[in-house]
Amino acid sequence: ACDFYKKHKTTIHYVIYGILITAYLIVLIIACSLNFQRAFPLFIITVLAIFFICWDFLIAKYEDRIAALFSPGGRYLEEHWVWIKWVLYAALVITIICWLIFDTAKQGSQHLISFCGLVLYVLLMFIFSKYPAKVAWRTVFSGIGIQFILGLLILRTEVGFDMFNWLGNQVQTFLEYSDTGAKFVFGATYTDHFFAFKVLPIVVFFSTVMSMLYHIGFMQWVVGKVGWIMQIFMVTTPVESLVAAGNVFVGQTETPLMVRPYLPYLTKSELHTIMTAGFATIAGSVLGAYISFGVSASHLLTASVMSAPAALATSKLFWPETEKPAVTLKSGLKIVKSESKNLLEAASQGASTSILLVANIAVNLISFLAMLAFIDSALSWVGNLFDYPEMNFENICAYVFMPFSFMMGIDWEDSFIVGGLLGYKTFFNEFVAYERLSELIHKREKGGSMYLNGVKQYMAVRSEVIATYALCGFANFASLGLVIGGLTSIAPSKKSEIAGGAFRAMIAGTVACFMTACIAGTKRGIFDFCFHSFHSVNDSQSIFPGRNYSLSSWKGCCQMLAQPTLHCTRIKP
Repeated sequence: ACDFYKKHKTTIHYVIYGILITAYLIVLIIACSLNFQRAFPLFIITVLAIFFICWDFLIAKYEDRIAALFSPGGRYLEEHWVWIKWVLYAALVITIICWLIFDTAKQGSQHLISFCGLVLYVLLMFIFSKYPAKVAWRTVFSGIGIQFILGLLILRTEVGFDMFNWLGNQVQTFLEYSDTGAKFVFGATYTDHFFAFKVLPIVVFFSTVMSMLYHIGFMQWVVGKVGWIMQIFMVTTPVESLVAAGNVFVGQTETPLMVRPYLPYLTKSELHTIMTAGFATIAGSVLGAYISFGVSASHLLTASVMSAPAALATSKLFWPETEKPAVTLKSGLKIVKSESKNLLEAASQGASTSILLVANIAVNLISFLAMLAFIDSALSWVGNLFDYPEMNFENICAYVFMPFSFMMGIDWEDSFIVGGLLGYKTFFNEFVAYERLSELIHKREKGGSMYLNGVKQYMAVRSEVIATYALCGFANFASLGLVIGGLTSIAPSKKSEIAGGAFRAMIAGTVACFMTACIAGTKRGIFDFCFHSFHSVNDSQSIFPGRNYSLSSWKGCCQMLAQPTLHCTRIKP
């Protein structure tokens, strides 16, 4: 039997795969015939899987023929790129001007501030660039263009809004399964200690799932596809593109491990880009923790995706490439595979690995919040000497970061509050900032007086959304040491280059988050519509006066704004 299996191993595998695929398709057909609407997500996933499997098969087998088919077009572009480039630039400028004119006439001028803020951040990064004359503007404009397209699809169209809102709801539902383990270990009253027994178990659960996906190769496949897209459109090197794509899903210290063999051969600009990508995004494991705070899941997902091209754009603007990259593989990189022997071992290793992450989050929050309380007390004592007892760390940060938050498109009254959040995120970490943001969100949801003793108690929905995008990154001084220590441990030969570029990378990562927030401010259609609809529609009016929005969009508004109004209660779940 063993000899027969060895002789016909390939054929047997094909037969088994054929039987499994046939059984799956039969199940899919039955599910769709019973209730297509209920089976629609499974149908979409199946279609996408078939498309990418066929794509991989064609590329692997006929890559040379496909390249030869498109080679005449490539040669034409190379020969006439000088004038084609200027035509594209002119078309881009004209499109932006027309968009600003017509969109401003239609919706008002508030979003113009966000657009001006985006231009300002690009200008500041250019002024303080390491080598301003060497900036590759195609990479910069391509990154911003990808951000605009993603923002337009997700925040300004009903289809994109529904898709990411549905995806956010699925992620939120999936993360709630961690409650089962937390309840068994800590008891039925585990939610009494919300952060320790509710939030941190989500990190453990998500780390386990990511480790399993990494073992079966799914994460490497997804990261490779996203990295390839950014490499094609932004003309970045394979390592830069792959790491930027990987940071959408995993943390800033884990992603470089996927390209560990190539790190000793990277240029200073490439190392700066890798660090910037880590600072500009958040890990999937802590994403679940932020969602559990009450921050919008769909906006967190959108921010994490949009910040990847922004990181590449800001990095190449702040530290342009002046050397010749050594790693320029045309066929893609060989991503380091999982060291686990089987799926159960991968799950166990993922859970064990999260112990250090959970402990790091817990001790940092304990120390940072205690230090913050001490600093506030000391500042209040100093302020009291000058008849200003209200002085604290948040107020100081608010004054420092207020101009930056205002240029993102946040209302002037709310920019003071958001400035304080940006200070928390920069000098402590994003956990402290999101915890404070969740308090503001809960206060708005409960209602009540907006001002108490002249102090604003919560913000407008628009300001909350833009703040969510601005805070969605690891760019803080606490992460600075983690990045330097993590990268130097796996690439000791690049220790001086890593240490020399880490601080600039943190600034570039911060600006990348700010640029993503500016894009969210310019693409304000869906959530602004939701906010104004709740305050303008009464019982005698139709739900969507003069608008062509579906019932699913109205449900999304209810979930986004958490509004207990008649318009939400009369919609059946």
